Amino acid sequence: MTILDKIVARKKEEVARAKQQVSVKELEAANYFERMPLSFRDFLLDPEKTGIIAEFKRKSPSKGVINDQVGVQEVTQGYTAARASALSVLTDMDFFGGSAADLLEARAHNGIPILRKDFMIDEYQLLEAKAWGADVVLLIAAILSPAEITHLSGFAKRLGLNVLLEVHNLEELERSVCPDLDAIGVNNRNLADFTVDIQTSFDLVNRIPSDFMKISESAISAPGTIRALKNSGFNGFLIGENFMKTALPGESMRHFVEELISV
Repeated sequence: MTILDKIVARKKEEVARAKQQVSVKELEAANYFERMPLSFRDFLLDPEKTGIIAEFKRKSPSKGVINDQVGVQEVTQGYTAARASALSVLTDMDFFGGSAADLLEARAHNGIPILRKDFMIDEYQLLEAKAWGADVVLLIAAILSPAEITHLSGFAKRLGLNVLLEVHNLEELERSVCPDLDAIGVNNRNLADFTVDIQTSFDLVNRIPSDFMKISESAISAPGTIRALKNSGFNGFLIGENFMKTALPGESMRHFVEELISV
């Protein structure tokens, strides 16, 4: 059993328990549920911003603890101030140390789109995302069938949520594209062995239909990499560990952006 298999098995248990604890009616009654999600596309293409989707992530299965000494408000406000186009907030507890509280806190203190970063396998999780104030949800092709991607993306769109589909190779891309997606992300991390290779993005960028925003994820640690990705056709750049592995993630992003725009 791979780590991804373990995560999905655990997620099924987690979702079943959550359904028993919080009803759909309770989610629909949440303060943020009637809120209109922000447009992922508009913020990614805003020339005043950077295209960077900056992530709040305490730990990961491949790296262990990355940074458990900083707070959500401090970090995410720092990212927003540094001209992030969007935020990514992990809500998986067991493997990434995240929670619903992290997303709610990020939402309370920021006015840019927030991606709920989790392993989405059920409509219920999309209702949670809406109730917690997310604007964007992630669908991972490696854990979903084409029919599931079509169903979940359609359900998300009916809720007004933006949908980011994540693929790792050409096979996943070709079987997973459907109309209700807003963006397609290429994860440069091999989920079998957790190695990263930025070449994956360059190999797939021209295979992504032009209808969708194009996002490169993982293995981005230098401004020059973003310039090259942008020149090849990418609109967004998800950066997970590069900022979080420092003592002051928001400051780290600010310095990164200063270098990015100085050329």
